[in-house]
Amino acid sequence: MKTTPQQEFEILFSNYPELSICRESIFSAYLLLQTCYRNKGLIMTCGNGGSAADAEHMVGELMKGFKQKRPLAEQQQQTIRETFPEEADFFISNLQQAIPVLSLVSQLSLTSAFMNDVHPEMIYAQQVIGYGKPGDVLIGLSTSGNSANVVNACKTAKAFGIKTIAFTGSRKSALHSICDITIQVPAQEVFRIQEYHLPIYHTLCSMLEAYFFNK
Repeated sequence: MKTTPQQEFEILFSNYPELSICRESIFSAYLLLQTCYRNKGLIMTCGNGGSAADAEHMVGELMKGFKQKRPLAEQQQQTIRETFPEEADFFISNLQQAIPVLSLVSQLSLTSAFMNDVHPEMIYAQQVIGYGKPGDVLIGLSTSGNSANVVNACKTAKAFGIKTIAFTGSRKSALHSICDITIQVPAQEVFRIQEYHLPIYHTLCSMLEAYFFNK
């Protein structure tokens, strides 16, 4: 059944009423991501450890269908038919519309080289320089809010007109003072913070999908 972004938003608080204190920051994050995609921008994600896995997880939910199918737009289908008419049906039936997201965690050769040759605390900041442009969005996940490589990436983003969203725990942190939006979940233990991060970014993904693909 198709839902609206608002319905997806409210489901989160029905399931996790304790997250109501994050209501404003979550909705602001959704609007920022929506604007980014409408303007053909790029979303980047980064984190360490379990938060690195979350950064990867978001890519999987946004780059393909999450809660629903996302058939290619008519213009996309037409382009494929004109280019490869004999294979068009296969491509059209096995490709989906995507929201462009890049995990900075995934670039193993680059990050290992940069850690070795330059500085490990700048592995994500370097990618922000390379991939980012004004109007893009960087999502930094850090349970402490003080992870040096995530903080430096957000500082770099801020310097170059890239919007930033932080996922942290309840304590005030370096990311809180830097980022445009900070989602501070009501927990201080690492595992509990991560348990709250997941339903929040799932909700953001489902809201974006409902907005752009429930036509």
